[in-house]
Amino acid sequence: MTQSDKAPAGKCPVMHGGNTSAGKTSMDWWPESLNLDILHQHDRKTNPMDADFDYREALKTLDFDALKRDMHALMTDSQDWWPADWGHYGGLMIRLSWHAAGTYRIADGRGGGSTGNQRFAPINSWPDNVSLDKARRLLWPIKKKYGNKISWADLIVYAGTVAYESMGLKTYGFAFGREDIWHPEKDTWWGAEKEWLAPSDERYGDVDQPDTMDNPLAAVQMGLIYVNPEGVNGQPDPLKTAAQVRETFARMAMNDEETVALTAGGHTVGKCHGNGDASKLGPEPEASDVEEQGFGWKNPHESGKGRYTVTSGIEGAWTTHPTRWDNGYFRLLLGYDWELKKSPAGAFQWEPVDIQEEDKPVDVEDPSIRLNPIMTDADMAMKMDPVYREISERFSRDQAYFSEVFARAWFKLTHRDLGPKVRYIGPDVPAEDLIWQDPVPAGPTDYDVTALKQKLAASGLSIGEMVATAWDSARTFRGSDLRGGANGARIRLAPQKDWEGNEPERLARVLSVLEPLAAEAGASLADTIVLAGNVGIEQATQAAGIEIEVPFAPGRGDASDEMTDADSFTPLEPIHDGYRNWLKQDYVVKPEELMLDKTQLLGLTAPEMTVLVGGMRMLGTNHGGTQHGVFTDREGVLSNDFFVNLTDMGNTWKPAGNGLYEIRDRNSDALKWTATRLDLVFGSNSILRAYAEVYAQDDNREKFVRDFVAAWNKVMNADRFDLA
Repeated sequence: MTQSDKAPAGKCPVMHGGNTSAGKTSMDWWPESLNLDILHQHDRKTNPMDADFDYREALKTLDFDALKRDMHALMTDSQDWWPADWGHYGGLMIRLSWHAAGTYRIADGRGGGSTGNQRFAPINSWPDNVSLDKARRLLWPIKKKYGNKISWADLIVYAGTVAYESMGLKTYGFAFGREDIWHPEKDTWWGAEKEWLAPSDERYGDVDQPDTMDNPLAAVQMGLIYVNPEGVNGQPDPLKTAAQVRETFARMAMNDEETVALTAGGHTVGKCHGNGDASKLGPEPEASDVEEQGFGWKNPHESGKGRYTVTSGIEGAWTTHPTRWDNGYFRLLLGYDWELKKSPAGAFQWEPVDIQEEDKPVDVEDPSIRLNPIMTDADMAMKMDPVYREISERFSRDQAYFSEVFARAWFKLTHRDLGPKVRYIGPDVPAEDLIWQDPVPAGPTDYDVTALKQKLAASGLSIGEMVATAWDSARTFRGSDLRGGANGARIRLAPQKDWEGNEPERLARVLSVLEPLAAEAGASLADTIVLAGNVGIEQATQAAGIEIEVPFAPGRGDASDEMTDADSFTPLEPIHDGYRNWLKQDYVVKPEELMLDKTQLLGLTAPEMTVLVGGMRMLGTNHGGTQHGVFTDREGVLSNDFFVNLTDMGNTWKPAGNGLYEIRDRNSDALKWTATRLDLVFGSNSILRAYAEVYAQDDNREKFVRDFVAAWNKVMNADRFDLA
């Protein structure tokens, strides 16, 4: 290579703004454009595992006993590069698990520890997760040893449970089965703030009214897991903090007793770290230089570790014996008066007045030194709030009861987003069925499916009625926490039977026909609802001149009211459904953006969304029977007319007010159809139009039907974990 062939000195030979550096994307240039990335982020291309790798099968070959022994040994195997407080990593590992699982919120089921997303930005670099990079690296030798048989997601959550066991708690159990992702979860909205720890006012209508926090958020500030430990916006006031704690934990599916148990149980062991100047910490992992090798928050103060560690900025342990499961938290919290002070890092914290020397915890490095215990503002809320105080006193009097409530709450915290119990794997899976697991009994499989289909076809129900009812039953599924779906037939129970999106009158009428047919056939109603939808689709494909059988797998069960925590299903209520062209009301978010969010929760791709919307419009499934988007004179025929007429250049498209549009003949100006944004976006967005054009082609009429049936079957079976 001659000098003339080389790039000029100082000039990089790589194209910038595309391959290697942050240049402007299409969304930067056109920020109002519909961003479909939410549907593509876990593309197969990001996954380094072989295409036929099945984690759940690999997991079944794991030596669970050996793993537990190694995890227990790790807890007290202190490393020089990151020494354990008092020679025990229990507190650190509990925080690791907690901060993974604790991101879960019930509103959309997102967050939680079931994907191992704590390894990636932004969560790996949240201010609340300082030093958890070290905890994950301490686990690396175990991950390396057991390899593909244990996911990072399982290992991170398991670490906290083993830590509690090693410190004396009788845990409730543990289930494996969490599968790793390999790319950040950009679909999870953590808030609109542009900086870490921005004032919490930014996500509240009124910060003094915690229930005004923006949905689906649960944490009070960007970069926190729960609440600010120093108080609301960093200003101590235990009663104000109590109100935020109550709302935040409720949004994470916890009641008052579980909230007190988790707060106390989490702070019975371990400590806060703030013995230094937090402003001197280096950048977070995502901003650190390559020589840091994924570590962040480098601490230049003294050794930068051990007693000089800085994480939250608060400094000290909560209890006298921070590596022992005991009742010390309540004994100190309720037994002493507390006064407001500041840590060496300048953070507000509460310390006891006139504490006995023997009640002080010892220094993490030198047991001859005793230091004051501390409480955060959230801890003081457990004492000052009347309801929390009563629960705290009850726990203080009955250590066994406290331990049981905490063990169950910890299990719920760490398993809420793992899905139904049928997905649990491992020797420590509890036998008990818990109502928050949304239990569903096994359904019959030995009935005559063909005979039931014939009766459904002759039932007098329309194609639209059968298809819409099956869709409404299945669309509640959320891939985020694996709740909802058609299995269980909860659409016939409160609260779902009364949801506006389910059209209660139409639903009751259809169920009155389906229930006796199910009973006569010996089938579950859940199966019958889905099968009726399949029958409707088969009738519509026959009308289109295409013979195709919609796949069906019997075995769904029917849940009862006693198996259903009705209140917990409230967040699953649809307030929109792009597939049935319905909005409960106008929202700040565009209808098409709401449709994308739901599509991602259903686990569908952009092409699957496209074909389903186009097909549903043809089947007469629109909410309330509206004709918006029904671009055909053959309603009830599963044709590609939606796409043919959407892309027909003989039309013009005109706003008609109230979010509606008119499609008129270009020459005569005669009104042909009406539409919503949810219809026209498939012609206006360049990516969706590309899909629409595929299905509008003359040679893809049969492909359209095949693809529609495949996508439909995917939704109907999204919650059939027994088929995996």
